[in-house]
Amino acid sequence: MRTLDKLKAGLEARGWRISMITPDKFVTLPCPTYPDIRLALAPGAKLARLMESFLPASIHIATEGPLGMAARAYCVKHRLPFTTAYHTRFPEYIHARTRFPLELSYKFMRWFHRPSAGLMVATPSLANELDERGFPNIKRWTRGVDTELFHPRDKGLIADPRPISMYIGRVAAEKNIEAFLRLQLPGTKYVIGDGPQLPQLKRKYPEVKFTGWKMNGEFAALIAAADVMVFPSLTDTFGLVILEAMASGVPVAAFNVTGPADVIGDSGAGAVSDDLAAAVMAALKIPGEHARQHALKYSWDACIDQFASNLVVN
Repeated sequence: MRTLDKLKAGLEARGWRISMITPDKFVTLPCPTYPDIRLALAPGAKLARLMESFLPASIHIATEGPLGMAARAYCVKHRLPFTTAYHTRFPEYIHARTRFPLELSYKFMRWFHRPSAGLMVATPSLANELDERGFPNIKRWTRGVDTELFHPRDKGLIADPRPISMYIGRVAAEKNIEAFLRLQLPGTKYVIGDGPQLPQLKRKYPEVKFTGWKMNGEFAALIAAADVMVFPSLTDTFGLVILEAMASGVPVAAFNVTGPADVIGDSGAGAVSDDLAAAVMAALKIPGEHARQHALKYSWDACIDQFASNLVVN
């Protein structure tokens, strides 16, 4: 939601009138296997009323869940152009949790996005991958980072043995966190986040510091206190927290996959490798200022302007 909230504020500052239709406006049910995520229950009729009361000039559908499905159906029925975004590799997530066949999930995703006038994706490699899988109307939409909230700070907030290797994000199977937790690394490992795997991983890795989720300034201060941020996911399409860590003067270590490989690349702000331990050790040698300077290239103004230019007007 950090991206959507920042996007809304930026568009409103440019004179747009924005209405966000989110699950909190509906009766919801917990998502199977991930109860922290709420799914709108039968949102079609109420969503139609909300759409008709607002009369939007442009419509963007952020996710492929029940609310996104209802919005897609409304737009197709009324022949309203809309845009969509590919934020999450749902086929891989579902496969990681249930072993459901990838191709069947991708068939659904192609169906969902096919009527979109613009499918926004964050990186060139993801755009190429989706193009090869038959997704049409692909447009680029980069990400931005709040460099005032996320900036280098005193690392004295954490007194544990260094170096501090930190994971930040949802604590869930699809994030591949155990690839990080299993590593034999010097210093102390931290996990900042919450999710369905948290109780299990706390029992299995008692030496790791699990803080739960933190908000705003406390969250930013913890990131800045790390020596390296470890991003073990194999399925994220971008990873905004990569930019937040870099803006905090913390280099990033990740697998050499779509998302982190695009953001880090040959910037010198982090390290990517098929060997995550090697990436961590390489990232620890990178000066924090190199990471900060790379993050400064990802401005919110550029992110918002690119998003606005991708929209279509009804």
